[in-house]
Amino acid sequence: MGRGSNDGSNDGNNDWFGPTSEIVDKVLPDVLVRNEGSIFLFCPLTPAAKQWIAENVKPNAQWFGLALVVEHHYALELAVGMRDAGLVLA
Repeated sequence: MGRGSNDGSNDGNNDWFGPTSEIVDKVLPDVLVRNEGSIFLFCPLTPAAKQWIAENVKPNAQWFGLALVVEHHYALELAVGMRDAGLVLA
């Protein structure tokens, strides 16, 4: 039987469930970045991202819900700093 067979046999073709190694190797982001035109939203998803923001962003920064609000002319510098610190942005 071929892929997708439902007869319970194992013909050695274990890729029916897809390329699991690709799923395991994917890196989850620390920060989601969204361009809203005149502002960018940086949403920290991991404790490492939250700690980096706490240590590197002024305490009076503007927040929109759980996202840090950043004017567009500061966004690149912030993103580079996060990336240089080892954070993954998406």
